Amino acid sequence: MNKKYTIQKSPFIVPTTDGKLIEEHFGNVTDGNSKISIAHMIAPPGWKEPFQTPEFDEYTLIIKGKKQFIIDGETVVLQSGQSIKIEKNSRVQYSNPFKEQCEYIAICLPAFSMDLVNREEV
Repeated sequence: MNKKYTIQKSPFIVPTTDGKLIEEHFGNVTDGNSKISIAHMIAPPGWKEPFQTPEFDEYTLIIKGKKQFIIDGETVVLQSGQSIKIEKNSRVQYSNPFKEQCEYIAICLPAFSMDLVNREEV
């Protein structure tokens, strides 16, 4: 009998140089799925990414701490228990300018890919 489910016990740990933990549970790297990616992340205090204009919708659910988003020039801060959907082709910067780490889940449709994120040069 073929199982119609997959349990992820070993997410792919994405190598980073900025102190952020990224555990991809499902997506391009982990299981070759280009339709969706699901990742558990921990952003350290003071972390930020360059502005980007992704070609995917991104959903974020904050588990602990706070996270700042600058979306098409508007600053939005979410805290534990809050979530957001950012539509593809929005110019966005993700950051944690706060004193505590931020733990969250990110879901991208289609899956996150460096070819689709369109990060700006710093």
